[in-house]
Amino acid sequence: MKLFKLASLSLIAGIAAAGMDFSTGGFASANAQVTLDQVLSSVRAERRDVSAENREREQRFLQQRNQQQALLTQVRNQVAAAEAESTRLEGVMEANAEEIAQLDAELASKQGEFQELFGAARTAAADLNVQVQSSIISAQFPGRDATLRELAQTEKLPTEDQLRDLWEIMIQQMAEQGKTATFSTEIIRANGEASEASVTRIGEYVAFSGGRYLTFSDSGQLEFLAKQPPADVTGAASRVENASGDGFVRGALDPTLGTLLELNVAAPTLRQRIDQGRFIGKVIIAAAIFGVLLGAYKWVTLTMTAGAVRGQVRRKKASKSNPLGRVMLAYENTNSSDVETVALKLDDAILKEVPKLEGGLNLIKVLAAVAPLLGLLGTVIGMINTFQAITLFGTGDPQIMASGISEALVTTVLGLIAAIPLLLLHAFASGASKRVTQILEEQAAGIIAEHAEGGRA
Repeated sequence: MKLFKLASLSLIAGIAAAGMDFSTGGFASANAQVTLDQVLSSVRAERRDVSAENREREQRFLQQRNQQQALLTQVRNQVAAAEAESTRLEGVMEANAEEIAQLDAELASKQGEFQELFGAARTAAADLNVQVQSSIISAQFPGRDATLRELAQTEKLPTEDQLRDLWEIMIQQMAEQGKTATFSTEIIRANGEASEASVTRIGEYVAFSGGRYLTFSDSGQLEFLAKQPPADVTGAASRVENASGDGFVRGALDPTLGTLLELNVAAPTLRQRIDQGRFIGKVIIAAAIFGVLLGAYKWVTLTMTAGAVRGQVRRKKASKSNPLGRVMLAYENTNSSDVETVALKLDDAILKEVPKLEGGLNLIKVLAAVAPLLGLLGTVIGMINTFQAITLFGTGDPQIMASGISEALVTTVLGLIAAIPLLLLHAFASGASKRVTQILEEQAAGIIAEHAEGGRA
């Protein structure tokens, strides 16, 4: 088909070159014969060229196919060789495994009871290494954990030196637990710098320097506690450090090997406790301070007023400085001789004194009732925050929930702490107010009785 198309195109090109004149309807015979021969020759030459090109392409394809077949054969040979090598290596591995099993069995049979002994030694070394790494004694005797770790991790039979080191370290650890020693070593200070200092150690329980307690860090060095215990405990440390001669000195130690000291460091201060209550806690504290000051003021003033009233009872001359004196002056200023009128005048004078006596007591009572309610409100808010934290982060980390729980508990405690003194102050102040009112009513009743008998003073 391709050759036919090429021949057709060549024929059309030849005819066009021969100059056919379609307008006259004729050809030039000599020119037409020469042109067709040329076209035929051109077509044949082009066909030969195409055939040669096709044969060349076919030969090239056959050559490439032969090369690919050779490559495929080479790859298949390589795969076969690899499979054979794999089979051989599997056989070698199985043979080695059988030989290892036989050697292990032979080793176990030759070791006999020593195998259990060495296993126990490795276990003892691992357990002792855990104790040594966290012991304050290692600050005085460093490097022991390396020996124990080597023995605990060895795959070979322990040597005699290793067993002897294990025994010596174990005896040393037991002996040093009952000793009080002073030695010099490096201490990591708060700024991260290390300095040489004298350290006093009581067994493996506590260590202190300059009256300040130390802790043994994971890095194998002593560090000062971020927060020291109370003064009486640090004073005991100073007494032990400065002790000289024979006798006994009263000191302090941590039987939990540092846990109590760490709890002391983690314990929040009073200010931190208050901050845990957040806004509700501060409102409770403000209400408590105001209520306590008001209650103390009313209690003191009512107590002084009650003393003044009792003094007025013993005097006949009325004074404006106390409620009873003002009631007596109101009676003296009464011009009517009618008993009912006098009684009304005295009742009016007493009613004028009662608000002065009871003023502020209701506010103290309200604050005493509101403080626990505010604490309950803070508790609810804290639990809401806790549940939100649980929703977002789950229950895997208790520290995430600690903030909400602290707010809930601290506000409850603050509310109760505020309510108790407010209730007591309200009771004392209210009792003093009632005693004064009772004296006024008793004296007024006595004045009315005397007036009714005609003995007006």
